[in-house]
Amino acid sequence: MKICLVGLPLSGKSALFSALTGLAAAPASTKGPEQIAVVKVPDDRIELLNEIFKPRKKTPASIEFTEIAGLGAGEPKKQGLSEQYLARLRAADALLCVVRAFADPSLPHPLESIDPVRDLRALETEFLLADLAIVEARTEKLTKQIAAKKSDRDVRELGVLGRCRERLEAETPLRWADLAPDDEILLRGYRFLTQKPLIVAVNLGEDEVGRQVEALAPFAPWAEGPRSAVIGLSARLEMEIRQLPEGEAKAFLADFGIESPALDKLIATSFRLMGLASFFTVGSDEVKAWTIREGMRAVQAAGVIHSDIERGFIRAEVVPFEEFAACRSLPECRTAGALRLEGKDYPVQDGDIINFRFAV
Repeated sequence: MKICLVGLPLSGKSALFSALTGLAAAPASTKGPEQIAVVKVPDDRIELLNEIFKPRKKTPASIEFTEIAGLGAGEPKKQGLSEQYLARLRAADALLCVVRAFADPSLPHPLESIDPVRDLRALETEFLLADLAIVEARTEKLTKQIAAKKSDRDVRELGVLGRCRERLEAETPLRWADLAPDDEILLRGYRFLTQKPLIVAVNLGEDEVGRQVEALAPFAPWAEGPRSAVIGLSARLEMEIRQLPEGEAKAFLADFGIESPALDKLIATSFRLMGLASFFTVGSDEVKAWTIREGMRAVQAAGVIHSDIERGFIRAEVVPFEEFAACRSLPECRTAGALRLEGKDYPVQDGDIINFRFAV
């Protein structure tokens, strides 16, 4: 799963990417068209499983974050986003918009004032316009196709695009649209930007980190909207924390009155917002978190591990994490009746510990 970072120049996007990777920010002159980092998802559950099983290997869930180059000073206000830039955004599964809320005279804002809500709306306007351009082009093509040879699928697609067009012209993101599951499947190939999950990272000054309620209040429409979330953080502070040893990092956080790095919350929120869940396989060799879509059937989850397990699926031995945490061993779970046998159509729950039985 890929999350793409986007933001105006000097928003702190590169600093946040550096915090995610734990590496020093690369000079602009050395950057390629994109930088990619695979980031581990913080999860106390896998830490407990690791403590109990003491495996040779621990593998947490992960998310891929991508920072793309190409957004120049003054964009999107002047010339809009390039098609190449938009194409990279469309390839992402979710968007992470970094907006600047900190003041720094040595880094003047390209739009000459600090207004994070304005910056976010400017970016969203570009996303809306990009989606509208796709809808208009496809509508024109479908209209011609229907006039030449009418098909039920084309008529249905044209109707769905018409509803999308109404939303976009009303400056409403498509993630707000109440679309039927079949309609969403029909639109999947378009990779609409305003339909993607949106995480807004409000990049605060270090002195504002401890009092976020007021700073984040203007972002209520995004915080309360469907498939969107708002996180307040200081990218510079998170970058410094990421580079400290664990003991020093805790002391550093305490000095700022912070319980845990905002980065952990950002990663966990991103995972949840994309509709992802984890199930676990355990043993002395490895404790591993496997990433699936929420509600995935057991036989499909088996295929995430290996296609042979899916093909030869017999049953799944399942223990919910909370019940395992109470028993602290699989034999105890069996004795307590916490271990269940489930079939192919069982909807895997987040945190399930599963052993798949199969034969090929």
